[in-house]
This record gives sequence, C-alpha cells and structure tokens, in this order.
Amino acid sequence: MVFIVRMDTMPLQGFAQVRDPSKLDALGGPRIGAFCGFSTPENVLQRSTWHMKSFIYTAQASRVIFGLNALENIEHEVVQVGAERALVLSTPEQRPEAEKVASRLGKRAAGIFAEAVMHVPIESARAARDLATQLGADCAVAIGGGSTTGLAKAIALESTLPIIAIPTTYAGSEMTTIYGLTEHGIKRTGRDPRVLPRTVIYDPALTTSLPAGLSAASGMNAIAHAVEGLYAQDSNPVISLLAEEGIRAMALGLRRVISAPNDLEVRSDCLYGAWLCGIVLGSVGIALHHKLCHTLGGSFNLPHAETHAVVLPHAVAFNAPAAPEEMQRIGRALGAESAAAGIFDLAKALGLPQSLRDLGLEARDLDRASDLAMLSPYWNPRPYSRMEIRELLQHAYEGDRPS
Repeated sequence: MVFIVRMDTMPLQGFAQVRDPSKLDALGGPRIGAFCGFSTPENVLQRSTWHMKSFIYTAQASRVIFGLNALENIEHEVVQVGAERALVLSTPEQRPEAEKVASRLGKRAAGIFAEAVMHVPIESARAARDLATQLGADCAVAIGGGSTTGLAKAIALESTLPIIAIPTTYAGSEMTTIYGLTEHGIKRTGRDPRVLPRTVIYDPALTTSLPAGLSAASGMNAIAHAVEGLYAQDSNPVISLLAEEGIRAMALGLRRVISAPNDLEVRSDCLYGAWLCGIVLGSVGIALHHKLCHTLGGSFNLPHAETHAVVLPHAVAFNAPAAPEEMQRIGRALGAESAAAGIFDLAKALGLPQSLRDLGLEARDLDRASDLAMLSPYWNPRPYSRMEIRELLQHAYEGDRPS
C-alpha cells in the first residue's frame, strides 16, 4: 500500500509516497489517500487512524486562461466558443473596462450593457436579455465581479448564449453553476449547468484597480466559499485539498495587498486563491453561512462581500463542534489556533467592517432576518433552530470576537 501525504511546507505542490505507515506521523500533513500496490498485514491497517469516506467528485468543464495580459486573448476565446457577436456586460462603474474589451473585440462586439447591479434584480436581467436579443448577440462577455457574472448567468439561464467571464474581483462565481435572482425583495438561488461560463480569463493586471478595501472584502468572500466547502454535505478529498490551499493562498495575498495593491505577484496570489475557492464553490454544496448572507443581502440590501466577512467567523464558531477536523484545516491554512477567531482577526487586520451594525442593518431587522433564514433552510453540519440563528445574528450585529 502506498500512502500519499501532502507536505505542509509545500501546499498542494509537494506530496510524499510512503510505503511504511509507521513513517506517516513523522512526515506530518493530512493523509490524502491510500492506494493498494501490494498486500499489507491487517494489523498494520488497523493501526492507522485514517479512513477514507465514500464520495462522488464531478469536475466542472470550464476553460481557464490564467496569466498577465491574458485579456489579449479575448477575441480568440470568442471564436473558440463559436460566437460572432458578443454582448459585453459590466457595472456602470466599470463601463470603461467594458469599452476596452469591446475595442479589442472589434467587429465581434455587438454592444455594451453596463447596468449590472448587486444581487441581480430580475428587472435588470430581463433588460439585458432583451438587449442581447435585439442586437443578435450570440455570446456574453462579463467583465467585473459577481454582480456582472451573475447578470450573464441570468441571460444564459433563458437562452443558449455561452458566457466568457473576466473576473476583476475574487468573488468566484465564474467557476460555478450557481445563479441568483432577486425579485420582490427575495433572493432566489439555484444551480443550472447552462450558466457555467465556458471560458474564464484570469488576468492579475485587471485587479490592480480594485481598491485595497474592496480587495479585502472580495477575498473574504472567496475564503467563505472554501470554508463551507470543507464541511459541505458532499465534500470530497480533492475539493478539500483545493479549499485549504485556496484559503492559504488568499489569506497570504490579502495580508500583503493592503500595503502593496499594485504588486502583480501579490495580485496573482489572490487571483490564484480566488480561482481555487471558486472551484470549491462550484463543486460542492453550501451551508448556513451562505444562507444567512443570501438572506441579509437579498432582503436588506447589505453589501455582498462585506456581509460574508462579518458573518463568516460567527457561522464557523457555530459549526465548529460538528466539524472539528475541518476547523483544524481552516486554522492551519490561516496560521491560527482557532478557525473562527482566525477568520475574525484576519478581517480585522484587513480593516473590514466587524459588525452588521457597521453595514447598516438595524437592530429591529434581526428578528425578520432570523425568520427569513429559516425559510427553505440549507443543509448544515450542525442542525439549527430559529433561536440559535437569532443568537448568531446578534453576535454578528454586535461584532463580537468568537471565543
């Protein structure tokens, strides 16, 4: 039997093959798998404290181009998906970036829709879809963060238009089949393979214009995806590896991006972490933390990324008793003894808001938020009641550091 052990000093890049189980503890690092290559005495297997659980792993089929000046490939990538007329999407603030993309596309640019907004209101989605039809667009190119990618997904949900995503934040939506639409103040989310971008272009140079504060918030959003991927109902060893490495890379990059926002190496670390965290989000389920953030964002219009940063340590503290091994992996990735406290301290060091009060939520909203969070509840490693949700939200509202 050959044991595969990931070396902590070389995350994801270094592995050791060990034929003698007695050597495992000396090497350290999580045991990734055991592959039968020769017979092993039964008593040796019994001495191992590690067990592989059953799992199913499905890889998402996306083409990823990662590198400095990767945007130069945009026209070629439009051709690759079999399109001739691309509708370029962005927020109003990022219209200049959308115009640059359209300029690179030349005659292949059908037009620009620069009205993407947070939480994808259904009215905005319908307007973009109608414009795509009017212009005869056969492809959507989304440049920006989760709001713009979400708008492209809303178009793809009701059409056959392929999506090319060009992330300028660390949201991770570009690597998932998850979509969200907000109607009458309620955000509805779901999964559909039609909304998965066919191509994703990661260009670190495009993220240098993202202010350090927004970078930090967006990065914490990405970390939230990886954290919940570790204790997801359908977690598996491959995704758990990517999740831990994603948390490590993102935390490393975020600690440096505040002081060196134009450093392309730092930006590459963050974007690499975002890619990994996005794969996690797109491959396994989500839990209580995301339910709370969807509720607070869709119903109270709180800023998406900052809400993740505030709620995450409290959701992790709540789930810690039910997922001790996963908490150890989170703590190791952050270099902290406590996963929940480590997340809280990272967000504080990055200068992010610490409480829901700081984000504009009113104390009177906590009861309604608790009620809404209990509607269509997500699976969670630790079952929860309405009273427990109310207590968790109170801690998040006050900005208490998890003990």
